[in-house]
Amino acid sequence: MCFDPNKGTKPPLQVETAHNVVDSLVSIQKGVNLAGNSLRGALPPAFPPRLRVLNLSSNALSGEIPASLCSCTELNFLDLSGNRLNGSVPAVVGGLPRLRQLDLSRNLLAGSIPSALGSCTQLRSLRLFSNMLDGSIPPELGRLSKLRVLDVSGNRLSGLVPRELGNCSGLSVLVLSSQFDAVKPHEFNLFEGELPESVTALPKLRLLWAPKAGLKGNLPSNWGSCHSLEMVNLGGNLLAGVIPRELGQCRNLKFLNLSSNRLSGSLDKNLHLHCMDVFDVSGNELSGSIPAFANKECASQQPLDGVTSGYSSPFMSQAVAQLSLGYCESGECSVVYHNFAKNKFGGRLTSLPVSADRYGNRTLHALTLDHNNFTGSLDAILLEQCSNLNGLIVSFRDNKISGELTEEICSKCHAIRVLVLAENQISGVLPANIGLLGALVKMDISKNFLVGQIPASFKDLKSLKFLSLAANNITGQIPSSLGQLESLEILDLSSNSLSGNVPSNIVTLRGLTTLLLNNNELSGNIADLTPVSLSVFNISFNNLAGPLHSNVRALSENEASPEPENTSSDGGGFTKIEIASITSASAIVAVLLALIILYIYTRKCASRPSRRSNRRREVTVFVDIGAPLTYETVVRAAGSFNASNCIGSGGFGATYKAEIAPGILVAIKRLAIGRFQGIQQFQAEVKTLGRCRHDNLVTLIGYHLSDSEMFLIYNFLPGGNLERFIQERTKRTIDWRMLHKIALDVARALAYLHDNCVPRILHRDVKPSNILLDNEYTAYLSDFGLARLLGNSETHATTGVAGTFGYVAPEYAMTCRVSDKADVYSYGVVLLELISDKKALDPSFSPYGNGFNIVAWACMLLQKGRAREFFIEGLWDVAPHDDLVEILHLGIKCTVDSLSSRPTMKQVVRRLKELRPPSY
Repeated sequence: MCFDPNKGTKPPLQVETAHNVVDSLVSIQKGVNLAGNSLRGALPPAFPPRLRVLNLSSNALSGEIPASLCSCTELNFLDLSGNRLNGSVPAVVGGLPRLRQLDLSRNLLAGSIPSALGSCTQLRSLRLFSNMLDGSIPPELGRLSKLRVLDVSGNRLSGLVPRELGNCSGLSVLVLSSQFDAVKPHEFNLFEGELPESVTALPKLRLLWAPKAGLKGNLPSNWGSCHSLEMVNLGGNLLAGVIPRELGQCRNLKFLNLSSNRLSGSLDKNLHLHCMDVFDVSGNELSGSIPAFANKECASQQPLDGVTSGYSSPFMSQAVAQLSLGYCESGECSVVYHNFAKNKFGGRLTSLPVSADRYGNRTLHALTLDHNNFTGSLDAILLEQCSNLNGLIVSFRDNKISGELTEEICSKCHAIRVLVLAENQISGVLPANIGLLGALVKMDISKNFLVGQIPASFKDLKSLKFLSLAANNITGQIPSSLGQLESLEILDLSSNSLSGNVPSNIVTLRGLTTLLLNNNELSGNIADLTPVSLSVFNISFNNLAGPLHSNVRALSENEASPEPENTSSDGGGFTKIEIASITSASAIVAVLLALIILYIYTRKCASRPSRRSNRRREVTVFVDIGAPLTYETVVRAAGSFNASNCIGSGGFGATYKAEIAPGILVAIKRLAIGRFQGIQQFQAEVKTLGRCRHDNLVTLIGYHLSDSEMFLIYNFLPGGNLERFIQERTKRTIDWRMLHKIALDVARALAYLHDNCVPRILHRDVKPSNILLDNEYTAYLSDFGLARLLGNSETHATTGVAGTFGYVAPEYAMTCRVSDKADVYSYGVVLLELISDKKALDPSFSPYGNGFNIVAWACMLLQKGRAREFFIEGLWDVAPHDDLVEILHLGIKCTVDSLSSRPTMKQVVRRLKELRPPSY
């Protein structure tokens, strides 16, 4: 009996079946296929003993799988996927000797995978993905010598990957985890130990998929004959060692993702990079040069059997889609994606490492070399290959590429759709014929050495959505022809030497959401500028005058930096805004503007910070609070820094509450004399902090510095700090929305410090006592930037260890080398504290020995399938379980040892927004 999914009125028998599954099956002898027929209720308690095929997939069946299935000894096909079945996988299924395909995926099954399945020796396909199974993969599955597909992803499995799987000599597809986006985990398997070489050496293996599965140890060197191997995804693990040269023998390998691991060494010249559609080694510690892309013959595609093709084709399609290559819609073109970003590669590039001749003229090539040490001349790199390509996306951010963007490049490289050259050594003027790059969607040449004027021919780039020429030495006026770019969404011309008026037709562009013109020499009347769709508009540090138009908003949705909706892996791949059409106005790389009106009306004072009293008693003021701030009023309001006014004490000094005028409260942080080396250094650092404006940062109102006294003036927050909030939460009702909001507030503040401050700021002491709350439980990060600022061009700063034991990243504690990922680690510890009832170094951890902390406790519970025990008592009962577990995974992800595996704070913000409870 078979009823395929249909629309309209169901036939009488199907209606009967939908109401009473039992009555419809009792008379069936051979096979039942009722897939996709909206069946509800429980499975029948008994089945016909001679049943061979049972397909009830994609319905709404509930309850447990009955043990009576063991009576169906002739059953060879059982598919109950896509229902709401709960309970465990019955061990009696192992008593079905003729079973060839078992699919229990996409249900609510819990418990362990029964070892009795190893007795189903005829099994070809075992699909258990997207359940809540825990425990380990039973080694007894190694008895299934005829097994072709094993998919256990999307569960809560732990333990070792059994070496016995190497006995499954027919295994073609092995899926241990199935993430396509490392920032958006959909499953929770977290294995231990190494990936066994017995598995990678399987002779018929075509697809191995295990990203972010917790695998450690060296990348296996034994890949067997590997003539069948086509797709390998081991990104986001903790794999170390070198990429084995044996992979060079895998001539059919089309997809290799080893991103965000700990791999070192160089790339072997025998790797068939030119034959791979996807090759991603970003976020490792690889060095040396990129092997030449020789136009050698590549192996032809192997024919796929029905079982394997059900994985290879969709996995490749979904993976490419997640690479953010939004240009190839509806089969318009194919994609080749190579990502070498965030490594230690170097050497001189003399041409693009692409193999144009291997692909047809409908192929889009995407190449990212960001954050390496490549050198070479821009025209030499681009010109040799670009005229042979149909589509080209290149990103060379943060290298040492030199030369000029020449007229020859513009006349020959019509295929370029994305060109990112930021943070290099590009010099000269922008060519007059730049408008010939007609396919361009994104151009970023910020932070280089460009001079001259902006060519009027930019108006011909009708597809351009993102343009950044920031932080160069471009002069002249802003051409009004830019106002003809109707597709433009983001325009950043900040930090140049532009003069003249701001063209009004640019401000009124209907698609433009972000316009950054700050730090130039622009003049004119602001009242003449009437923005239409701008959400971020920065015109600070110019020579403009007049009132600000009421349409201008300093910030969209109170965000530090509007985030792109999706990114690729944490290993440094292209984001959607970098590779795709950059369609969302939320993807803005911007320097935020806060308090613009205040700035304009007080510009003369801001350029010469207000000084009260004499030089020794002066107070520098950044923000007007409606009451005069002098040395005398501050000290008097703080009770001459009497202990009765002290509301806190930390590593930088004590903090005092002060009422400057009736109803006007501030917090005074009194610093230890001599804490900073030199008055000029202190003033430079504190003035940078005074420019920071964000909804989740404590506002620095002003400061005083003299030989005998140093203090900072902040806005006062009445809700105490997060440390006290955590200690006293038993007095409040558990509120998941409140906890989530606090976590998101702090993440936004750190993302702003890391990505939107110039120079960027590392906190270096993120902990609950440095997170303050107001009466509405909005969180504010304090003490930011007091340790040290990190310059734009630096990746790390070597300094003494700041921070608090339990929150300090291990690499920082051991080497004194700090990066933004050290803040990410500290944030992860705070996040784990926020959702649990444990401290970072809780006394209850003492039985586990030295070094055991909240991170180790979280990993231990997760691996044992006891995640529920981690959370605050009562939280599991009021919040979505999947969201809680994903938040737990996010905290663990932030605290992994590998810096490259930790997300950025931008990515943390984005993930938290995806998990936001519906009520705020």
